[in-house]
Amino acid sequence: MMPTLRNKRALLVGAAVCSVWIGLGPRTAGFGLPSPAPETLPTLLPRAGQIEVREGWLAKRHQMILPLMRRHEVGMWIVVNEEFHDDPLTEFVAPPRPYCGNRDMFVFIDAGEAGLKKLAITGYREENVERFFETPGQGAGGKALRQAFDTFQPKTIALGIGGRRGITRSLTHDSYKYLADLFGPEAEKRFVSAAALIEDYLDTRIPEEFEHYEALVHVTEILARRALSNEVITPGRTTVGDVRRWLFSQAGALDLSPWFQPDLRVQRQNTASDAAPSGFLPVAKEATVIERGDVIQLDFGLTYMGLNSDWQKMLYVLREGETDAPAGLKQALANTNALQDALTRISRPDKPVNEVAEEAMAAMKAKGISAMIYCHPLGNQGHALGASINARPANPEAKPNPNPPPPKRLRLGSYLAMELNTATAVPEWGGKKVTMMGEDPVYLTADGWRFFRPRQEALCLVK
Repeated sequence: MMPTLRNKRALLVGAAVCSVWIGLGPRTAGFGLPSPAPETLPTLLPRAGQIEVREGWLAKRHQMILPLMRRHEVGMWIVVNEEFHDDPLTEFVAPPRPYCGNRDMFVFIDAGEAGLKKLAITGYREENVERFFETPGQGAGGKALRQAFDTFQPKTIALGIGGRRGITRSLTHDSYKYLADLFGPEAEKRFVSAAALIEDYLDTRIPEEFEHYEALVHVTEILARRALSNEVITPGRTTVGDVRRWLFSQAGALDLSPWFQPDLRVQRQNTASDAAPSGFLPVAKEATVIERGDVIQLDFGLTYMGLNSDWQKMLYVLREGETDAPAGLKQALANTNALQDALTRISRPDKPVNEVAEEAMAAMKAKGISAMIYCHPLGNQGHALGASINARPANPEAKPNPNPPPPKRLRLGSYLAMELNTATAVPEWGGKKVTMMGEDPVYLTADGWRFFRPRQEALCLVK
């Protein structure tokens, strides 16, 4: 029986989280909820428990491979992992354990009526690999792979080449040459990109992942909320770098890793427009001191169980004498909530993403809201494979594609970072436009997107 979240050790930070709110007086927590009682982090599995659960997922994922190979007309699929140069796909097609053979290969073959044949050729024998793959004897790997090719004569051999993303083009030149020499020049003509197969495989979520991902998002939320509070920020003293280093340290204490550098962006009343011509705010320099009256955006994401979160929230640093954010800033955040509502209402499984983006932007135009949408898939990567929803200014330096691919369609059950922003003229800031950015992990149901955690409906506040 696989372990669950509830029967593993708890990581308690109640006292630390409680200190976020001590002395701040009665107010909301910044997420449209009353000030919270001391919180306990969701239970996270230790590394050994994570491996055990993920290997249970792997057995189910392997059942997906043959139908996907046939859908994409792939006869053989080879993933190559090199020592000190891990293929990012390895932990999702093989047991998520360290591999240190000079060149380890994980091979999937459509054996016709016999079903899926799985072959692992590794520099070192590993019993956990043998639970999932056939493994030839020491030194017989190349011979076994050539024999499998001769036996099944796959019409296509899919490799990590030719894709637009790193995980779909990860095969090294020397490993390509090794396979070409092993199979021969006629077989090399059968080499094809595995990009479409890899995307389908990684973008398909399984139900067993849900509760673990939900826990990851909750942990991300708690750390982000603490970072955007008086526990971490003292106006006039704390720098952007201080907040970033605090997040790194807190994540490390939980045995978690940010998959990108935590970023903060700062907007101020008495400065020129903070946004670049592209409409995006620049990342603040580490030496920037957080001051009263600042609007701060935090972008933060963590990796756990081979899954990734991505989270953005907005903070207002109260001025002397203020007990709440100005009404104009509240309206700015409400406009971003309206954009989230539109995306949720419009999105449906199998709907083309370009239609979703166009309809959402039309809804914002009707409301007089200036908006940008740049949602991306989440899952085994932070910027994962799958269908993105994009409505932002075109890059003037980009060359138009004369043969653009058909638009992707939303996939039932997929995870997405609902990432977007609106720009609103704030009267209290002399009509200056303030950008309110939002990013929440969501999952697609038959009725549209659902949030893993409550979205931000009130600004975080630092006194």
